[in-house]
Amino acid sequence: MASDATHSPELESWVESANQPGCDFPIQNLPFGIFKRRGAKESPRGGVAIGDQILDLAALGIKTGPTLNGIAAMGRPAWKKLRAALSKGLSVKNRDKRFSKFLLPIKQAQLFLPVATTDYTDFYTGIHHATNVGKLLRPDNPLLPNYKWVPIGYHGRASSIVVSGTRIARPRGQVKAPDQDAPTFAPSKRLDYEAELGFVVGPGNRLGNSIAIQDAPNHVFGVVLLNDWSARDIQTWEYQPLGPFLAKSFATTISPWIVTLDALAPYRCAAYARGEGDPKPLPYLWDDEDQRAGGFDIQIEMHLNGTRMSRASFRDSYWTLAQLVAHHTSNGCNLRPGDLLGSGTISGAAPESRGSLIEIGRGFLGDGDEVIEKGFCDNGAVRIGFGEASGVIQA
Repeated sequence: MASDATHSPELESWVESANQPGCDFPIQNLPFGIFKRRGAKESPRGGVAIGDQILDLAALGIKTGPTLNGIAAMGRPAWKKLRAALSKGLSVKNRDKRFSKFLLPIKQAQLFLPVATTDYTDFYTGIHHATNVGKLLRPDNPLLPNYKWVPIGYHGRASSIVVSGTRIARPRGQVKAPDQDAPTFAPSKRLDYEAELGFVVGPGNRLGNSIAIQDAPNHVFGVVLLNDWSARDIQTWEYQPLGPFLAKSFATTISPWIVTLDALAPYRCAAYARGEGDPKPLPYLWDDEDQRAGGFDIQIEMHLNGTRMSRASFRDSYWTLAQLVAHHTSNGCNLRPGDLLGSGTISGAAPESRGSLIEIGRGFLGDGDEVIEKGFCDNGAVRIGFGEASGVIQA
């Protein structure tokens, strides 16, 4: 995952909007999504965001159908070849005139879920979030003993993953206040958001075979924004002894654009620096190269009704992406193209970096509230963005 010519800060596109400062989708990004013309009677198909436009992958003779699962399954050599061809055709120096007729303004497009996800796992890698929430439940022992030994995760509900812009119905469920003798069934009053990333699996592995940590990045196609909506009052009553269930399964919002791992090569960083006295992970979870450059400095912001509530970075994740993949498959569990791995809530050490309302301590979501998650990477030479993952709460 080394940087190459497609990452050069000097690259510019003949799509002029891609060269504007602050643009999410410059030529160095080239994220993939599924779209169709808004209001048109046509099938959804694959495209690449460039500036304020979408380039139909038909420009390269590629027919994807309504999902990107086929491209996700191709593997890194094919992804790099495709990225190079797109970069060349969209660059000022090598303009491919054939591409012009395959452009559509993003404002004129309807965007869909980029992949068909049949399995969704949500991890709990944000140590600051885990500590903050743990203090609310166990002030003297916020982190359970296994947290620093094993990447904690649970199997989520793939059927309720929705694309950005989908309205979120307030869930109902069993809730029980500490002073109540029995639970009641009612709409959640403690509805929360969680700032996360979602990692889209590429080539999978056979059932019974594991993925070595050194090879794990080759099994990840790219990254989306992910908001794991959470009903805290339902969660408090139901989560023991088996963990999250109805408090999470009613909706998970993701952004429509997959930023590939290859696009993120210039933003890799060292893994989270473990504290003195923290245990060294078991051998299957340890790789020197992964510790040196297995992190990603992806900035995540949460906005509530137009106000930025937090900004944090995935570089503060206690476990790396490679460790998540290695652990997930260590028992022989098979991953498949399009599977989604959630990072868990991304929070930092500072109060302004807390990625959920329960950590902030300023109430919960009301009907009509709009939550927008944004993400970007900026190394001082090139900034790339992830678009948005948004949702409005309805009664």
